[in-house]
Amino acid sequence: MDNQRNIILAVLLTALVLFGWEAGLRYLYPHREVATKQVEAPADPAVNDNASDKKTHTREGGLTNATDLALEKKDLKSALTGGGRVPVKAPGLSGSINLTGAVIDDLSLVRHRESVDKDSAPVRLFSPAGTPAQHFAQLGWVGEGIAAPDARSVWSLAKGNVLTPATPVTLAWSNPTGQTFTITYEIDNDYLITASQVVVNRGTGAVGVRPFGLINRTSKTAALDTWNVHSGPIGEFGGSLSFGPNYDDLAEERVSEMDGSAGFIGFTDVYWMSALAPAKGKADGAFRSLGGGLFRADLLYPQAVVPAGKQLATKTWLFAGAKESGLLDKYETMGIEKFGLSIDWGWFRWFEKPIFWLLLKLFEIAGNFGVAIILLTLVIRGLMFPIAQKQFSSMAQMRAVQPKMKAIQDRYKDDKQKQQQEVMKLYKEEGVNPLSGCLPIFLQIPIFFALYKTLLLSIEMRHQPFALWIRDLSAPDPLHILNLFGLLPFTPPSFLAIGLLALLLGITMFLQFKLNPAQMDPMQQQIFMIMPWVMMFVMAPFAAGLLIYWITSNLLTIAQQWYLYSRHPQLKAQAEKEAQDKARAASRDKAGA
Repeated sequence: MDNQRNIILAVLLTALVLFGWEAGLRYLYPHREVATKQVEAPADPAVNDNASDKKTHTREGGLTNATDLALEKKDLKSALTGGGRVPVKAPGLSGSINLTGAVIDDLSLVRHRESVDKDSAPVRLFSPAGTPAQHFAQLGWVGEGIAAPDARSVWSLAKGNVLTPATPVTLAWSNPTGQTFTITYEIDNDYLITASQVVVNRGTGAVGVRPFGLINRTSKTAALDTWNVHSGPIGEFGGSLSFGPNYDDLAEERVSEMDGSAGFIGFTDVYWMSALAPAKGKADGAFRSLGGGLFRADLLYPQAVVPAGKQLATKTWLFAGAKESGLLDKYETMGIEKFGLSIDWGWFRWFEKPIFWLLLKLFEIAGNFGVAIILLTLVIRGLMFPIAQKQFSSMAQMRAVQPKMKAIQDRYKDDKQKQQQEVMKLYKEEGVNPLSGCLPIFLQIPIFFALYKTLLLSIEMRHQPFALWIRDLSAPDPLHILNLFGLLPFTPPSFLAIGLLALLLGITMFLQFKLNPAQMDPMQQQIFMIMPWVMMFVMAPFAAGLLIYWITSNLLTIAQQWYLYSRHPQLKAQAEKEAQDKARAASRDKAGA
């Protein structure tokens, strides 16, 4: 009974370490508290309090409701063909800027497609206000005692016709009291837009203005927010990166003003992000819920007085694009604080970033991301081989002293304290450390979890083919056994959607456990025999790339075990002897019955 209780406890503790480590750290070291209070911010042009909050989220993000998808297509056609727009044409981004409100509300990512089909449309990140996928950015001013441009103001094109990396554009708007407002937009070859705001006071007296930037979006298109990958509000405030609050908490709080100056502020999905950052000067950051599933991130500069005949200039960066690690690091070196950490690496990022770097290098060499995963697994297993060898050596020592331990347990079965003393004495005499077999396992956990997280977050794996039927390594195995790999016209429920990769995972894990020495406790042995098939169901919905890693790792472990058995024949002989003893005992029990 004690052995059964111990093995069940060990399995539960292992599961806690594997899957609860990061959640536990987030509980023990929570992100900064956000104070809830009203923040001065510009009025929002489109708030639909009747919008439905019922939605299904995916890792990719985007609309999932058929009605919303049809309405989005219709609304986009109406909004984007009405004129009054400045085209955006760059290697990373394409779309347009709306002259009404000077709103950047039409952006698509040129380098990333909606599906694996080469002819599919680019991923759309920004959509105009009022559409089901509403997501846009706006720069402007809050005026004191003067008329400032708002979401209904129609701007004129003062310079340039098309926004490209070589040709910036300038929009202008003037009020009746002598103030002229201009915004000059510049764009790089990737996903960064620089907005230079200038207000010139040609009036008779000083005026007060407060520059701002905002990002407005619906949560309908948000990616799935999970315990280990954040999707929602994000920013850097007072030197600390903040993943939060999430959409549900923000909807309840209504307004969250963040403590400390904002290095950047915006919204993140698993693969995409939109964020504002002050290019010079300091600004405050706040998140707010607008109702109806709409949310806003505000970047608020200090109130400033512009004397007559003077001007005030403000520069802001707008990032709207894919979370490509190298690109985010480049923007961080430009001055956007902690921007590279906006990928939710978690607490194991010191392991994950080198692993990610190596994965990309192997991808460059192999030209196939699936092959790169296999090569990476080979490298990781090679580095971990000395630890595995130490573990096997410890197992061999423990097996060698098992008969003596059994004799001590039988001799002192009524004196637990004496039994423990004799066992410890035996360990000392034989030079055996019972913990040395466990330590290698715990040393491997951070590394293997880091590899899992790397594959989970890597946009470079998105839509990458491997071979045969695997056309997207970031998606689950598309072939399911229950519908005969697509021959039968139905889709199995997710918990029964066992693909060929999941089946291979279960088989290789079963073979791996079969090669392990037989456990002394029958209950423990049964758990190890059942576990592969449990993991087959658990891992089936995961990305194909993760399953390829795990299958490769299992195959390498099997080869490693064969090799180590050849190096430790006493371990194999002991295992065979125990198996024979158990078989004879079972035969005797059967005959007696």
